[in-house]
Amino acid sequence: MSIKLTFFTKENCGLCNEAKDIIKSLRLEHEIEVTEIDIYSYDELLEKYQLMIPVIQINGQTIAYGKIHKNDILNAIK
Repeated sequence: MSIKLTFFTKENCGLCNEAKDIIKSLRLEHEIEVTEIDIYSYDELLEKYQLMIPVIQINGQTIAYGKIHKNDILNAIK
């Protein structure tokens, strides 16, 4: 069964780039379906997540934001 991960991001975001690298490495070991959403595409997302970016949700539940750690995602998918 594939894990549905939603990744809220924005351009020119160092923490977002770090999180992308973590997600890429996890996809080598786990079946993860990633949906990437730029918060600047939606006013309500910009308002909600502006200071939290990047934000990772799995199956609709926020599991990590800001400085993302690989173990936070691993714990959520187990």
